[in-house]
Amino acid sequence: MSQKPPTFRLGLLCGLALLSSLPALAQHDSYPSKPITLVVGYPPGGSTDLTGRTLGFELSKRLGVPVVIENIGGAGGVIGAQKVANAAPDGYTLLAGVNNEIAISRLVSSAVKYQLKDFTPIGLIASQPMVLVASHKSGVKNIDQFISLVKGNPGKYSYGSSGVGTALHLAGEMVKDQGGLFMTHIPYRGVAPLANDLLGSNIDFGMFVLSSGLPHIKSGRVVAVGTTEAKRSAVTPDIPALAENAKLKGLDINVWFALMGPANLPEPVLAKLKKALSESLQAPDLRKKLEESGSAIAPLNVDMAKFLKDETVKYQRIVDFAKIKE
Repeated sequence: MSQKPPTFRLGLLCGLALLSSLPALAQHDSYPSKPITLVVGYPPGGSTDLTGRTLGFELSKRLGVPVVIENIGGAGGVIGAQKVANAAPDGYTLLAGVNNEIAISRLVSSAVKYQLKDFTPIGLIASQPMVLVASHKSGVKNIDQFISLVKGNPGKYSYGSSGVGTALHLAGEMVKDQGGLFMTHIPYRGVAPLANDLLGSNIDFGMFVLSSGLPHIKSGRVVAVGTTEAKRSAVTPDIPALAENAKLKGLDINVWFALMGPANLPEPVLAKLKKALSESLQAPDLRKKLEESGSAIAPLNVDMAKFLKDETVKYQRIVDFAKIKE
């Protein structure tokens, strides 16, 4: 029996390879064909939950399928992020995450098992500055008074955050580093108990995400010392940026929200998600709701690889300064 020529065999193999790839191609072309789960690593009601729900509504309209929010609270967002890192890379399990669980937690805790490489960055959603506030008992009304009081009394004063290794904790340590200040950090189990102690003047200073601190600032029950980004927030132009003071001019840190998927999302799926995210961020309803909450909408087409690398370098330096490691 005569053998088939090499060109025939090569053509047959190529044809079989193409046929075997057709189901996968068809699957990606039909994406999405069922509901998408958008994981939020915190309980309902916080800034991350608001951001995730607002984005999920817009994504659903553009992708044509329900986007179901799944709140998985615990470990500062880590439990929810771990679920997404472990999920199948098919685009049906995504994370509306914040820098705490995406970029910070793994630097401060050996219990966190995932790395950045375990996610596919889809894009930034928004960001918020944090705000340093003072209790009325402290007598502080502005940045100069804050620096003078704390610098003149090393170790006497304390500041609170929502927990060890959170963005709020790192922001407080960055203030200490930049200003050459010595304050004791008091970690709380969330923002509510911190707010209660500040309102009762049981602690001197506190670091809040802007949206969480604003109600207390507007009510006059605490004093806004300054925000933590390099420039004033458009939401609160009357509150100075801490970096306006020469002793804190290098201070620039915020809370950012990002849409992430598991590692190795197929390119066609990633492209559809990026397009839907870009369109969602331009939706007037989303912009209005997030801006009213204190967020600034992220610029389009951010180089996520560079952004995450730069942020990690910044956080690592603060973690090393403060010797934060669990």
